[in-house]
Amino acid sequence: MEAAIELHRTKGPARTTLSDVARRAGVQRHTLYRHFPDERALGLACSGLFGELNPSPDPKPWRAIADPEERLRRGLSELYEYFERAGDMIASVMRDAEIDPLTRELVELRRAEPMRLIGEALAEGLRGRRRLAALDLALNFHAWRRLAASGLSRHEAVETMVAAVFAQ
Repeated sequence: MEAAIELHRTKGPARTTLSDVARRAGVQRHTLYRHFPDERALGLACSGLFGELNPSPDPKPWRAIADPEERLRRGLSELYEYFERAGDMIASVMRDAEIDPLTRELVELRRAEPMRLIGEALAEGLRGRRRLAALDLALNFHAWRRLAASGLSRHEAVETMVAAVFAQ
């Protein structure tokens, strides 16, 4: 699984073959097939292990923060730290999910629910289409990448998006 995770991170899941994984792991393909009968089984195992090693933020504690602006600040800070830590893998997976049905399925299975819970926790107390649209943008991995590529620190990116969400 470690070989597959590294290949998924560098090549992307859609471009990684079972032969690539076997070669990287230093085993024969038949050995790999004994543990993972197909790419889906390997993808499920790898995404599960990667998620255990790199958990997305837990939004439950944020709900205790009454002020929506402070809640958003804390949530985005933790989310952007996660994006920094796991960004290379997320970028490869998100890119491949656009073209590969298996990768898209794994994203739905592993990423959709945590991001939905994060969005719900941070949307609590927000009203208005513009604020909710700005929140959606703030939670978007690609938007975070643009902010980081622009040279903003995590703190500056968080403050930029908090200001956007709460702009009048």
